[in-house]
Amino acid sequence: MRALACGVLASGISACGDSASGEPMQVTVPAGASFRSVADSLEARGVVRSARMFRWYATIGGRDRAIKAGTYALTPGQPWGEVLDLLVDGKGLVLTVTIPEGFDLRRIVPRLAGVLEVPEDSVHAAVRDSTWRADLGIDAPTLEGYLFPDTYTFAKGTSARTAVRTMLDRFETVWRDDWTARLAVLNITRHEAVTMASLVEKEARIADERPTIAAVYWNRVKVGMRLQADPTVQYALPEHVDRLLFVHLEVDSPYNTYRYDGLPPGPIASPGASSLAASLNPADVPYLFFVAHPDGHHEFRRTFQEHQQAIVMVRREARRRQAMPNE
Repeated sequence: MRALACGVLASGISACGDSASGEPMQVTVPAGASFRSVADSLEARGVVRSARMFRWYATIGGRDRAIKAGTYALTPGQPWGEVLDLLVDGKGLVLTVTIPEGFDLRRIVPRLAGVLEVPEDSVHAAVRDSTWRADLGIDAPTLEGYLFPDTYTFAKGTSARTAVRTMLDRFETVWRDDWTARLAVLNITRHEAVTMASLVEKEARIADERPTIAAVYWNRVKVGMRLQADPTVQYALPEHVDRLLFVHLEVDSPYNTYRYDGLPPGPIASPGASSLAASLNPADVPYLFFVAHPDGHHEFRRTFQEHQQAIVMVRREARRRQAMPNE
């Protein structure tokens, strides 16, 4: 019947479609959607040239009521028989996962496992792969920091290893040649740069402040001061806490930069391109301290005395705002 349909429509619009061209695009079929709305969506995206003819083609084959909901990767001009096969059998289903900047493995692993529908243990195993860590020069137990934050589309059935490899490849694609040149200028390794970028990612709320935050931390490294970065303490704790207390600063972990000198052993999150660029191009400023306002922007200072004054100012401002009546 499908071959007959192709012949019947050959004088007008080919039921088998034109030769596929262009990049695959995502088309979502909502649960309970009518075939009419699906066909209209396919026409709007250029997958088929006529929604009406495509509906007729599916109807005479008796497959217009058998499509499965989900998101599909389809190509403009793809033969109609192939399109229907994918929609009916669910073979063209794709899975989309977004990893925001600043996510660490404690948040990436369950999100990736949930979308791929694989055990979390398989993702944990992939992010601890010793060969990949060696290839990247990572002297840390996991690939933390190198799973580039982005939106990814995977075919249904993709394994944890394939997904992690894709994210690592994305990191390498984003990494720029001029960043490699900056490593020599700063006399640091790429792993140190990525580690610093992860600190910047966790601290910065205002984009323009990233190079200045990086400068503060690099300045501290240069003069032998401990970084005393709160996000590293959060990373060292077994579970996230909403508010750090003095007792938390005593956690015994090489990632706790209140207790250990220099950079932590590795990244504490996945930095985006802006934080990577900032870590390699820090601002030329003399600051050694910063304190955050409630809205996320920072006060930067050179000396501890100035820093203490800035803390008083920030706290006073916070109290003033809390006392203001709601508008």
